[in-house]
Amino acid sequence: MAKSKNITTMQLALMTAAAVISLRGLPMMAQEELTMFFYIFFATFLFLIPAALVGAELGSAFASRGGGVYSWVKEAFNPHLGFTAIFLQWIQNVVWYPTVLGFAAASIAYMIGVPDLAQNGVFVGLFSIIMYWFATWVTLKGTSTVSGITSKGFIIGTVLPGVVIIALALIWVLGGNEIAFQHIPEKVSQVVNASAGHAHPRLFPHITGMNDIAFLAGILLLFAGVEVHAVHAPELKQPQKQFPRAMFIAAFISFGLFTLGSLAVAIITPYNQINLQSGLFTTFDIAFKHYHVGWLTNVLSLLIAFGALASVMSWISGPSRGLLWTAKEGQLPDFMKKTNKNGSQINILLIQGCIVTVLSSLYIVMKDVSVAFFLLSALTIGLYLIMYMLMYAAGIRLRYTQPQLPRSYRVPGGNAGMWIIGGGGFLAVLFAFTVTFFPPSQLPVGSPTLYTALVATGTVIFLAIPIIISVVMGRRDRRQQQQQQQQQQNTPIQ
Repeated sequence: MAKSKNITTMQLALMTAAAVISLRGLPMMAQEELTMFFYIFFATFLFLIPAALVGAELGSAFASRGGGVYSWVKEAFNPHLGFTAIFLQWIQNVVWYPTVLGFAAASIAYMIGVPDLAQNGVFVGLFSIIMYWFATWVTLKGTSTVSGITSKGFIIGTVLPGVVIIALALIWVLGGNEIAFQHIPEKVSQVVNASAGHAHPRLFPHITGMNDIAFLAGILLLFAGVEVHAVHAPELKQPQKQFPRAMFIAAFISFGLFTLGSLAVAIITPYNQINLQSGLFTTFDIAFKHYHVGWLTNVLSLLIAFGALASVMSWISGPSRGLLWTAKEGQLPDFMKKTNKNGSQINILLIQGCIVTVLSSLYIVMKDVSVAFFLLSALTIGLYLIMYMLMYAAGIRLRYTQPQLPRSYRVPGGNAGMWIIGGGGFLAVLFAFTVTFFPPSQLPVGSPTLYTALVATGTVIFLAIPIIISVVMGRRDRRQQQQQQQQQQNTPIQ
């Protein structure tokens, strides 16, 4: 008999936190200077915490069944919506892989002391492709192998650099050095308030229209993923107790690192030097050179690259496993059910790898892929937010359709508490989803009408794909059932 392999509460918490946290998001938050607290507050209290609470209840209720968000939405509504939810969770991170691997490529460029390679499309593209297939190969070794690497990679490559940058900021302030966010150019009206010839940092963003907060959805995406590893709940020894605990640990780690890490970047790095791709390494470079230990930037860059790879592995093993569950329930063609000796979803991972390879090749064939990836990201953000709306709606509906369903963890406050937390999370996500259709005023995206048309069209197309697949597979199953019934009726009684 094969030895049973379990993962621990802390391993699942670190896998989940690794899926949520990316140091790549720190410069984006830091670029908002002190207004970052408004966005972090919104993302934490109206998104991260509600998602963790509702995800903990649903995860503990369906821990023995597996399937993650697919099972939750299916039980609340129907298999079509359940498949739609897991498909949206899966497809949004397929586009995310090339962007985070591009960040890892930039890390390696700084590590070897050739930062210009970060802008070399051939280097970034080939690095992304090779590293993704390596991560897929490791994932095929099984969940226990992945959990070990992602938990260690998260600690070494995300938590450690995050703690280092926070400590650097503290030392920077105590050393009496200039605090960067106190010297923001007056023209940046979104984050500073200029009066009497002085620019004061804003605590609340300057909003003149929806375009000024269009990147709110992108910031929510930085906090997304707290529910992604619910599919691994059955691999815990006591899933009913351990899964909710793991979710809360992951949420706490995420909040702490995002808040303090972003503030650290804003303290050390001048506003005009905060770059979304390499801003983190600029911060390390400024601080370490100031204290005459510039070589530490190379070391931290290597660790961050390892953390980014661990984050990719964390995502590879989550949503794709949810798709395997749907394949076993007849929502996908039979060849998608295939697993290897370690129980890994081999055909799904190979198909996913081919898609990521094509997307990563854009780095090689295009001179500037930033706009293309921005549009793709806008699409996937909206799709992921639809998945969250389905999850919140499922949590509320199941309180009424399956009130006796055993839940080792329940959102506090009874049904009213679920309405406040789940309903509040739903409304926050709905607002952010609406914002995705407005082009951000901070970026030159060209024609606003064309931008909105592309995002709206893409959203409709990607949303239609899982619905069409589910309907087609449902018709196939009904035909097979009818054929079996006809064969039984035509079989003579012996």
